[in-house]
Amino acid sequence: MHTSYIELSKSAMRNNVSYVRSRLPEGTTLSAVCKGNAYGHGIEQVVEMAEAAGIRHFSVFSSSEARRVQQSIRHKSTIMIIGYIANEELSWAIENNIEFYVFEMDRLLAAIETAKAAGKKAIIHIEVETGMNRTGFEENVLPLLFDLLRENKEYLQLQGLCTHFAGAESVANYLRVEQQIAKYHVLYDRFCNEGLQPKLRHTACSAAAINFPETTFDMVRVGIMLYGFWPNEETYIYQLRQQEHKGKDPLKRLIRWKSHIMNTKKVKMGEFIGYGTSYQAPRDMHIATIPVGYAYGFARSLSNLGRVLVRGRRMHVIGVVNMNLAIIDINELPDIQKGEEVVMVGKQGRQEVTVASFSEMSSQLNYELLTRLPLDIPRKIVK
Repeated sequence: MHTSYIELSKSAMRNNVSYVRSRLPEGTTLSAVCKGNAYGHGIEQVVEMAEAAGIRHFSVFSSSEARRVQQSIRHKSTIMIIGYIANEELSWAIENNIEFYVFEMDRLLAAIETAKAAGKKAIIHIEVETGMNRTGFEENVLPLLFDLLRENKEYLQLQGLCTHFAGAESVANYLRVEQQIAKYHVLYDRFCNEGLQPKLRHTACSAAAINFPETTFDMVRVGIMLYGFWPNEETYIYQLRQQEHKGKDPLKRLIRWKSHIMNTKKVKMGEFIGYGTSYQAPRDMHIATIPVGYAYGFARSLSNLGRVLVRGRRMHVIGVVNMNLAIIDINELPDIQKGEEVVMVGKQGRQEVTVASFSEMSSQLNYELLTRLPLDIPRKIVK
């Protein structure tokens, strides 16, 4: 039996897909971003739920993620690799119609040679540098890029022209993002003037789709919002001001992370609990252990800070979080028994431990906390 498990709500996925689509122009393709094991939720489960909600396009970071999506899809869905793929894997991608970013010459040349050998076009998305300064073709290499694209049209399908914004979730980056948008338009026009018009223009992530709606173009690459989270509080507040939701969050969390009570015991006042001397019993106490520690994504920084739910009540984590277990104070409900349900993230009764509150207590970003949930925690789809 596993020490914890994750429940994923398919109705929440349907809700989130519907909301995101309501914010997009008609005809804009919604690509579900599944990088980082689908933001920790599980690629296989998320693909199943997303396809059931009508998604037919998936973005992943790597070829290994692309293979997992390929094995999970049940419809004619498109898979696009936005990050790492080794040159040796390009033949697999081309043979399987897997689309991929090209942002430097080595990959472009390898794609051309691989496509020639396969006798089949590589479906590519050219990423241009607009100011993120991470990946993307610089403006000074565009003449050579144009020549290579024109000379190898029979081996390349120019599916998209893309870029990524440097922090569209924060007003502090407003000027920088606006400059990127302007530069993207200039570069797109240059491609078109060279007779190299891409089928799709795509630049927007979750934050850009909300904060800079003019960037939605032909396709958006939405990740965190499909899982029920906002890129940051600024984006959430901006959305509330723009939309009529009566103060309610239109997104719903997919995830609920659960465990169970491993054992209970009594501790005398004055005794230290757990490793070291970080917690000393201020009174005679009832405590319980849960079989989840930092090896399973329950951060050590939650020592003496974390909260979990048992019987719909908030219980305090006391002492140092261990590799494999944590200790909680159950004095309020001393009759708690071994085997009872514990919720680390999610709702139980009228109470909730949100990912946001969990991540703030553990000094992590939402993204960081979610993607650190181990792959081997069982994930199951629920209503």
